[in-house]
Amino acid sequence: MSAPDDVLRIGNCSGFYGDRAAAMREMLEGGPLDVLTGDYLAELTMLILGRDTMKDPSLGYARSHLRQLEDCLGLALERGVRIVSNAGGLNPAGLADRVREVARGLGLDPQVAHVEGDDLRAQAAELGFGGALTANAYLGGFGIAAALTRGADIVVTGRVTDASLVVGPAAARFGWTPTSYDELAGAVVAGHVLECGTQATGGNFSGFRELLADGRDPALPLGFPLAEIAADGSSVITKHAGTGGAVTVDTVTAQLVYEIQSTRYLNPDVATHLETVRLEQAGPDRVAVTGVRGGPPPEQLKVCVNELGGFRNTVEFVLTGLDVDAKADWVRAQLSPRLTAAEVSWTGGQTAQPGAETEEGAATLLRCTVMDPRPDPCGRAFTAAAVELGLGSYPGFTLTAPPGPATPYGVYRAAYVDRAAVTHTVVHADGTREVVADPTEFGPAGTDPEVRDAGRRPSPYPAPPDTLTRRVPLGSFVHARSGDKGGDANLGLWVANDGSPLHAQRVSWLAKLLSPRKVRELVPEAADLDLDVYVLPNLGAVNVVIRGLLGQGVAASTRFDPQAKALGEWVRSRPVHVQEDLL
Repeated sequence: MSAPDDVLRIGNCSGFYGDRAAAMREMLEGGPLDVLTGDYLAELTMLILGRDTMKDPSLGYARSHLRQLEDCLGLALERGVRIVSNAGGLNPAGLADRVREVARGLGLDPQVAHVEGDDLRAQAAELGFGGALTANAYLGGFGIAAALTRGADIVVTGRVTDASLVVGPAAARFGWTPTSYDELAGAVVAGHVLECGTQATGGNFSGFRELLADGRDPALPLGFPLAEIAADGSSVITKHAGTGGAVTVDTVTAQLVYEIQSTRYLNPDVATHLETVRLEQAGPDRVAVTGVRGGPPPEQLKVCVNELGGFRNTVEFVLTGLDVDAKADWVRAQLSPRLTAAEVSWTGGQTAQPGAETEEGAATLLRCTVMDPRPDPCGRAFTAAAVELGLGSYPGFTLTAPPGPATPYGVYRAAYVDRAAVTHTVVHADGTREVVADPTEFGPAGTDPEVRDAGRRPSPYPAPPDTLTRRVPLGSFVHARSGDKGGDANLGLWVANDGSPLHAQRVSWLAKLLSPRKVRELVPEAADLDLDVYVLPNLGAVNVVIRGLLGQGVAASTRFDPQAKALGEWVRSRPVHVQEDLL
């Protein structure tokens, strides 16, 4: 099924800094596009770019994007595809200059604009951010729209929201205003689906076995997604023909419930009401997104603040065979008195399989991680103490790798600033500067109870009648996608859209099952943590936010899964009681 002519075709070629380098060419050659976006930034990425600027102030941008443009800029211009990315990071002006250099070297003369104003490092002290390594406000899409309206072929930005890469081109194409809330909200949903690349086409998808069983080549790289956006903000999510993966209601739902908070998804341009989103399979690899409603955005802007937290190091001990618990106790007793770091954590152990037929199956890992404001307690003083136990500790003593030096780590925190502290600015291709006006209508902030409570349980479904139950894994008919937002873990769970006539009853059961108490039972690590559960009936989904599970964020977390990427798969494997008639 082909797309109508009155839509804007926006594709994605990057979901993170380090994504598949060939994706830009694949998207340009794979089929018609109007705009190609690339999302390179995350909280951890900003920390990485901040450390880059400490070594060389002219850096601070995603260099991989520049290499992609060296390969594909001519093709994009030839096909009339405009490129919009947030690869500018901490230095969008520097990246724009480098793009122009690359273009001149290729004998090309594209119109290159950039968006700036998000970088608040110079104001960090007066804004209360202390000695921040990075402090970047999340900007909206109207700066991008202004650049495209003035004829830019390439737009590079700093820290706009991921969805803004789609909102901006759509607003430019359809002439949306800052109060076109429903249309903007629809574009935010499309942008949220596209932002992580192949996560919308089967990547990190708990239903991957069904995709592979459908006769698809498991070796074929997953195709990157694209959205066909209409003037009313509705869209169809799809991908180029012949590419790997699939676009189904479930793969799109997986991305929709990824790293959200309540049912109010706040962006700088609009507050999107996620409970209004409706998905429908509109053909092979085509999912229609309709019904999205929006409201005024919050008055303040969110800020990503990264600070240098200190130094860290880890050693992994391999424990094999019998008496694993006793071996772990002994090495802990031997090493602990020699450690001088401010924080010491031990994780792992207790997973070896008794009588395993392979040595690896009979082994488990015990990790010791140390953290300190100074490098010395995490350096040789730590690693030497571990290595020196090699011939005088538990039987079978070995480490997974030679210990390395102490490495610096960062601490992420979210902050908020008044829009007056931020000058959202477009620098057009001719060098003229345009300040993007702030909205004039505002809704509640993310910390407002109206936002935090939106969609929170109790479930809207009636209690099920008493019935026989069976104890089975939660994932028997429930999918999951999980991730991180700073120190919080997000866990989205939804009932598989497998055509079962039991779907509605299963949705009701899931929404009733997942009370905060049940979540703490399924995730014992959350026993003493604050958490919220939100119901998304249109998606057959429940979203769980576990606050503080990841400590001070991915760069500082000592948890086995510091970004909670596998949290959903663990929870799916946990046994629950399910009504007999739902199986």
